[in-house]
Amino acid sequence: MKLIKRKHFVIPTERSMKRRGISLLIMVVLFSSCNQKTFNNETAMLDYIKDETNGYTQHKTINGVDYTLMYRPTDALVNQELGDASPSSAQIKELREKYNKYMYFNLSMSQNNQELLSTAPKNRNEFGAMVNELAFGMNKKVHVYTPSKDTLEMADFIYPRMYGMSRATTIMFVYPRDEKYLKEDYLNFTIQDLGLYTGEVKFKVPTNKLNNEPKLNF
Repeated sequence: MKLIKRKHFVIPTERSMKRRGISLLIMVVLFSSCNQKTFNNETAMLDYIKDETNGYTQHKTINGVDYTLMYRPTDALVNQELGDASPSSAQIKELREKYNKYMYFNLSMSQNNQELLSTAPKNRNEFGAMVNELAFGMNKKVHVYTPSKDTLEMADFIYPRMYGMSRATTIMFVYPRDEKYLKEDYLNFTIQDLGLYTGEVKFKVPTNKLNNEPKLNF
């Protein structure tokens, strides 16, 4: 005849529940800190960002046109403004608060390893039309929206003319950092056809990467 052992259940006390809550909070903080990378210099941080396996850079080639979308972290902008200065912690905090209000995306487009203006236009009229579109019309060509179709309003875009001195046409797009949109799993970043017969090009940007962006040790 087998003896059946009965399990004894212990009713958790208020103190033990608090301890469990504190332990859980510590685990969450540790997990979050592990997800957020910190670097001693911008070169190391950019190398990490450019590695597609880390989720901050994506690349697509469509009809001979190469598209690369790269997220630019807040601290990259902070470091650019600081230059060679030796900043105080107060200055760093102020600049981080200034730039962290927005999200920054670099979109690079090239054909045959050259700028679009060097390869796409077939005549002067087409060249002029593309220059005008790249400089003034990209707010109508690029869109960012959530899976539930909520559209983020573009704050600005910057297109520096490189006059054939670069291997790609690169434009920086700026969007407000709105927490309600960053609760979604991802954001859609789309580029309408620029007359290159690519159709609409779409990238999915994971929001966990934006919420845990890399930082610099200043």
